[in-house]
Amino acid sequence: MQVAGWSAATLVAVASVGNVLGSCVTYAMGRGLGHLRDHPRFPVRPAQMARAEDWFRRWGLWSLLLAWAPGGDVLVAVAGVLRVPFPVFLLLVAVAKTGRYAVLALVTAAAMP
Repeated sequence: MQVAGWSAATLVAVASVGNVLGSCVTYAMGRGLGHLRDHPRFPVRPAQMARAEDWFRRWGLWSLLLAWAPGGDVLVAVAGVLRVPFPVFLLLVAVAKTGRYAVLALVTAAAMP
């Protein structure tokens, strides 16, 4: 599969790096603003935060492998609030986000003539 002359590997790499960097910003916001989590303007609603914290209690760090899914940004923010060690966070989120784009590239390649 190629789009505008770019290889699938390049597209997967660029999309993954951009998406992981976005998650790093969300993580940093959670880490830096976690003490304000009960403030009305905190970007994650209390119900979302409670649900995400329950995921962390139940599944631990492995829940970060769902960072690619809808609502995954809440898990990423909670990882920051709960001060998950950054190298562990980065590894799990990079695997999750890169895996998603790799699967999409494979599916797209298989569907194209």
